[in-house]
Order: sequence, then structure tokens, then C-alpha cells
Amino acid sequence: MSNNTRREHLKMLVGMAALGGTPLAALAATAKPPEAVPPQGIGQRIEHISYSDQGGRPDGVQVMVNRKHVYVGHMFSDGVTILDATDPRKLKPVGFFTAGTGTRTHQLQTAEDLLLLANGANIVAMQSYDGMRGYFENNLVDSITNRKKFRSGLSIHDISKPGEMREIAFLEIPGFGINRVWWPGGRYATVAAHFDGYTDHILAIVDLKDITKPEIVSRWALPGMNRAAGETPTLPKGKRAALHHMITAGNFGYGAWRDGGFTILDISDPAKPKLLSHINWSPPFPGGTHTPLPLPGRKLAVIADEANAQQCAKGTFHTFVLDVRAPENPVPISTLPTPRDRDYCSLGTFGPHNLHENRPGSMQSEETIFATYNNAGVRVFDIRDQFAPKEIAYWVPPIPAKLIDPRPNIALDAKTADLFVTKEGLMFVSDWNAGMHVLEYKG
Repeated sequence: MSNNTRREHLKMLVGMAALGGTPLAALAATAKPPEAVPPQGIGQRIEHISYSDQGGRPDGVQVMVNRKHVYVGHMFSDGVTILDATDPRKLKPVGFFTAGTGTRTHQLQTAEDLLLLANGANIVAMQSYDGMRGYFENNLVDSITNRKKFRSGLSIHDISKPGEMREIAFLEIPGFGINRVWWPGGRYATVAAHFDGYTDHILAIVDLKDITKPEIVSRWALPGMNRAAGETPTLPKGKRAALHHMITAGNFGYGAWRDGGFTILDISDPAKPKLLSHINWSPPFPGGTHTPLPLPGRKLAVIADEANAQQCAKGTFHTFVLDVRAPENPVPISTLPTPRDRDYCSLGTFGPHNLHENRPGSMQSEETIFATYNNAGVRVFDIRDQFAPKEIAYWVPPIPAKLIDPRPNIALDAKTADLFVTKEGLMFVSDWNAGMHVLEYKG
């Protein structure tokens, strides 16, 4: 940053302090070089409560909370760590589950004292890419260059005893495994799974009527994904069509398909999902559609595109607000503001990753959106005016001491991945490399 740019940045901070009543020192700290950031990070209207290295496995992705215990799936460590959060200021590792070396279980769902766990190939350990873009720009089946033994399918666990995961069922899915599951409770779960013969993850709807005998009742994919049937990809080379996951609301399923865009399906008959609409804003935007958050009370949807290149090499990734009053014709009406309180692009991976998904039992709001933004940390947005969203709080993490990610060309920078927000405003925030931070939203 040049001296002129730094002076302009400090002028902006003075103005913000005058307008917002925030102590200037707290805001001006964001102008310090990265090495000066204190261990707890920097926040506005968000307080840092505690930190955990998750029992020596700091690589965390999806976070769930059940009976005052936190369950976090790992990106590289092939398992799930359980943390006792009875005292959120002192998280205690109390358990670890693994499906075995080579099996990644980074995504999970909890409801009704049960845990549904995605099992699949540890992609990073089985492909030869040396950075992030190789994974995001190739079909899953073309990424595996060093196949090893792993488990592929959906495992179901009894977690009625806090700190324990007792597996009670396993649904095998021949292929490279599951990326993510959505299950807020009830009879059906939507699963993003790879099946042999397909290029990447597609939709599977799983019937959990008999929880010990889960059954796939339907599958659905975008055109061009069924390689076994002779289909050829409809996207150009370097673009990846794959279901990241589908979130349901009523009879609708909202699906994020990475570079394949966004779909709304009628799932009133789970055995026969029907496409209502398909929209793709890439190009001109970079793509990487990741998290589809429906706000059914307002007939809106908030859709985050995952930033999947370092130093903004693909441009700026956005989180879109869509009007879905007519599910057959969703219309983008705005984007959430892009954080500009420092030059995040020069540091590493910058932009959206995930959204707090308004799960039953957690904080649920159709006006306040909690999001993770990789090295820009946690961002909170007010969308009461859906045409003019505003950022109202943020927390910027410290730079990690070291990387867990084994790929050689990854920047040493924070990678805030996921968050779970409790009804009380506590946020359990994961990082691909740097452990878990507990924060409190002061809004």
C-alpha cells in the first residue's frame, strides 16, 4: 500500500468513527500491516470470545451445534471433532470420529439428536493439483489422479449422548462420495453426491423414514453430467458443473451448481423432482455458486458464489439477492456489499464462502445475513431493504501461524470457512487451516 493510499485509508477511518461512534483505535487497527493484527482478530459490533485449535486438528469446515456441543468436519484430517461448548470461553475437545484415512467427512447436519455425515474421497490427498484452481476448474472425476481407499456414502449417527457419535446406519453410494447434505429434520434429506458414471456431484433425495435404512428415492442432474449415458459437458473447459448442495423450503429445493448456476426444483413429490427454473450469471460473473439460502417469508433467496482463486485472479465474487416470488423466473435484484476496509485481494483468497443457513434451533432471520468471506472473515448484512443491502458488522481473523493445507501454492492467510449462529448471537466460526473462533454478535 502506498503512503498516499494509506493516508486516504486513515481519512476514511476517521470519517467512519465520526459517523458510527466507534472508537477510532478499533477502526484504525485495520490499517496496520497483517503482522500487527492481534491474535483475536479485529471486529466491529462483533466481540471475540475464545479460540480452539480443535484438539490439534485446526482444519475445520462445516459446523453444527447440538446439546451445547460443537461438531466440526475437517478438510484434511479425515474426521469430525466434537467440542464441549458448555462454557463457550473454554471449548474442550471431547471426541473425534473418523471413517478412515482417505475418507473426508467435512460436511455434516444435526437434527433430532442425529447427525448425517458426508463420506467421500479426500480429494486433496488424491489429486495432483498444486493450488486451489485445479480443483474448482475440473470435473470431479477428472481430478482424481492418485486414487486410494476411501468410503463413499451417507453415514447416520446417534448423538443423543453429548460428545459421542454412534453410527447407526450407512448408505453406500458407489462413486467419489458426498460433498454436502441438507437436513433440518424430518423425513427427507437432499444430498450432493457423485455416482459412478457422472462427471460430478448431482442431487439425490434420501428417504429417512426408517432411519436405520436410508433409501435414495430420486436423482436429478443438469444436462451434460451423465457421462455413462453419452452426455457431454455443456460448459466450456475450465468450468465445473456440480451441485454444491440444495436447501429446501416447503415444496421447493434451491440448488447451487458451482459454474452451472442456480436452480429451483419442485420437490412436492420427492420421487419426481421437477425443474422450475435455471439461471446462470457466469459469465459475466466468475461463477462458483455455492450456498443457496431461501428466505421463504419474504420470497427472496440469498445466493453466495464461492471465491475460488487467490489474489482475485478471477475478479470479484459476489453474494446475490434474488426475488423468487415467481419460482419459474427468479430475478437478481442486488448484491451484498463487497468489503473494502483493506486490500484483501493482495493477501490471499478473498470473497464469499458460506452463509449461516437459518437452521431450526439456531438464529433465524430473514433480515440479517451472516456470511463468511475467507480472509475478510465474518460479515453481517442488513437486507431489510433487499434492493440496498448494508454491512452492519464484521470480524477480520488473524493470519494463521502455519498452513495445514498440503498444497504447495497456497497463500499463508486466513480462510474463514463456515459459521453457526446460536439464538443468543454466539458464532462458532471455522477456518480451513486455523481452528475455531467463538464470537458474539453485538447487534
